[in-house]
Amino acid sequence: MEPKEFGSLSGAADAYVSRMDAELAPPPLGLALADPPSAARIAAADRAARHWQSSEPGELRPGTDAHTRAVARMFRETFNPYKPAVIDWPKLSEAARARLVSLPIWDIAVQTEGKARIRMLAYAETVRDPDWHGAIELNGWEEGRHKSVLANLVAAYDVALAPEPPYPPPRHPEWAYLVTGFSECIDSFFAFGLFALAERSGFFPPELVETFEPVMQEECRHILLFANWLGWHRATLPWWRRPFFELQVLAAWAFLGLERISLARGVGGVPDQDNNFTVTGSQAVSGQDVSVSELMRLCLSENDRRFAGYDARLLRPVTMPWLTRMALRVMRR
Repeated sequence: MEPKEFGSLSGAADAYVSRMDAELAPPPLGLALADPPSAARIAAADRAARHWQSSEPGELRPGTDAHTRAVARMFRETFNPYKPAVIDWPKLSEAARARLVSLPIWDIAVQTEGKARIRMLAYAETVRDPDWHGAIELNGWEEGRHKSVLANLVAAYDVALAPEPPYPPPRHPEWAYLVTGFSECIDSFFAFGLFALAERSGFFPPELVETFEPVMQEECRHILLFANWLGWHRATLPWWRRPFFELQVLAAWAFLGLERISLARGVGGVPDQDNNFTVTGSQAVSGQDVSVSELMRLCLSENDRRFAGYDARLLRPVTMPWLTRMALRVMRR
């Protein structure tokens, strides 16, 4: 489908976002939220969210109906019906709460989820294929749920946030979706390792790790969906549009690379401590000196672990694991 500019979202998407803004509206595709879910249902949903195999026979080649059906089913059937409003945030000791509040991530985390939600819903409105439209729309809904989870967490522990900026819909939905998808691939890769490091070091109490874990695994599902959408989109584009799309992909990586260099230098539109968190994150969540190579290996192992339960025939994000392995080889030499 041809990309189109959005001065504002369509009426349907506007209404959809408005419903989500109240107390998250029911998800699309008829997926149910328990109110509140039982412990058994939570355990079953958590396992289902991490393990999925397609019944489609043979190779799942991007661009085929079998691949599209498999990805859409994967995203529906691994949906986790937790509800932010009924999450029982564990009571923390003063020391644990102080460590949590000191993390310089909360403003940028909430704002990132707000931007991701609107961008994914905007792009979903441009997709004609019903399976991909439904999956990307659900992805946008889940980004809104992440924002709600973070908002409830900071409220539960009295974390002060800066005023949120507006989240205008993108003028170029496909470009915005590409940037958001690749950004999530980068951020999730490092977040997996940092989250594991925080758990092992005791920075996060076990109860808080267990409570927040579904959100981390949901990010794995999101970038799994994006990697397979990218393969499908490349396979189904008319030949004459492919060069421009590949230029967009290169431009997105260049944009994100420059953005992260800017963040590492402490310049940008958010406070310096937010921008520098990616660089100093391992010390921030462990209180220990962790070498760059150790952190890289942990990110790789956690990335592999989180993807291990999904059908091996589905595409995985490959750029960050490849770059990390290459960097480790160079460092060894």
